Amino acid sequence: MQISPSILSADFANLERELRRVANADWAHVDVMDAHFVPNLTLGLPVVEALLSVSPIPIDAHLMIEDPDRWAPMYAEAGCSSVTFHVEAARDPRTLARTLRAAGARAAMALKPGTPFAPYEELLPELDMVLVMTVEPGFGGQSFMADQMPKVRQVREAVKRHGGEIWVQVDGGVSARTIEQCAEAGADVFVAGSAVYGAEDATRAVDELRALVSAHAH
Repeated sequence: MQISPSILSADFANLERELRRVANADWAHVDVMDAHFVPNLTLGLPVVEALLSVSPIPIDAHLMIEDPDRWAPMYAEAGCSSVTFHVEAARDPRTLARTLRAAGARAAMALKPGTPFAPYEELLPELDMVLVMTVEPGFGGQSFMADQMPKVRQVREAVKRHGGEIWVQVDGGVSARTIEQCAEAGADVFVAGSAVYGAEDATRAVDELRALVSAHAH
């Protein structure tokens, strides 16, 4: 059970300090948005490269961008330990996943709330993680979509059938109130933005989320 705080809710003027506040987490989740695939613009490769040089934990890059076939491999080459592309935007997800792995990153595929999983199940052998979005991608602070839990369950069951160690990640509105239902549905990597960075003590918020899911795992 892994916690991946999203810096989308952090103080963008002090990202090095903000990363240190979550040094007890498993990953730093970095949302790259291009104002095309989603209606918001956040940060890109130069900022990610700077974060990689100071982050105390590995970076989980979530690319909400058009043409990930072209851009995603650069994030893997820069040193992101996990790179997630949106299957809705990828022209050739199989080749892209293989390219990410060849560059040394874990390859992950993200699904927007309206995107069904079944058509992409055959890609599982190429993947290290599937991200089920629990909000519409684009902005932090949105409320959690419980109606995505059946999709999380479906992905988890498919992963069991296929074998291999494939993580199931949820992202959007994940908090102390919602994290247990995500774990129950089969998620094992939890992205939390405002639940961590909106808390008085981000480090403690990470510990509290971890305690909630590890109690659930045992």
